[in-house]
Amino acid sequence: MSANHSRLYSILNNKCPRCQEGNFFVTNSAFSRNFDKMHDHCPHCGENFMPEPGFYWASMFVSYAFYTMYTLLTFFICVSWLDVDLDYYLIGLVPTLILLTPYFFRLARRVWLSIFIAPKPVAS
Repeated sequence: MSANHSRLYSILNNKCPRCQEGNFFVTNSAFSRNFDKMHDHCPHCGENFMPEPGFYWASMFVSYAFYTMYTLLTFFICVSWLDVDLDYYLIGLVPTLILLTPYFFRLARRVWLSIFIAPKPVAS
């Protein structure tokens, strides 16, 4: 059993939010052909990863928040601190956001499910 029993651990490590042992997505890499394939149930504890039809529609809003935070953070770093021209920043931003799409997709789904499923308490 994982020693870290926290939601953040399961979100960042592609693990089940309940047992933190089984993988959430079939592959560990967000940059593979099957980046969007996820298990219906945890391979370790059997937790249901598909609570109801359409459950992950709301994860689009979580994904949108990630895109917004990334854009604002990179804007302040590149344009405000490093004095990069705004046109160059925007030219670089668009392909970067496209490349990050699979990563944000997976991260948003793990965050969304972790809101509703608490980690299993550690037995003392």
